[in-house]
Amino acid sequence: VQLQASGGGLVQAGGSLRLSCAASGPMWSINDMGWYHQAPGKQRELVATISSGGITNYADFAKGRFTISRDNAKNTVTLQMNSLRPEDTALYYCNAHIRPRGWPSESGFWGQGTQVTVSS
Repeated sequence: VQLQASGGGLVQAGGSLRLSCAASGPMWSINDMGWYHQAPGKQRELVATISSGGITNYADFAKGRFTISRDNAKNTVTLQMNSLRPEDTALYYCNAHIRPRGWPSESGFWGQGTQVTVSS
């Protein structure tokens, strides 16, 4: 099982980016999916999560600017980021709680990270 993230890049303040992450491999189920970010010298922190039923949770800094969504049929999670600020600059990681086929329970998996840079 692996997560493949894409969509990062360089954007000016006020601009938008869309991050996508796809889970692949033999799996029984996917529960929560989400995005985290980590700026240089700082700890990784939650940006947004979404349950398998579509219930969302956002960090305060993301509310009103970012939207998380998922496609359960395609095993993908997307983060639409609008009104980007320089302080949003970070490496963004997707995360998913997956029960791989043959495993007794679910486990957390991480994507490789995609860089988002917002210039002022």
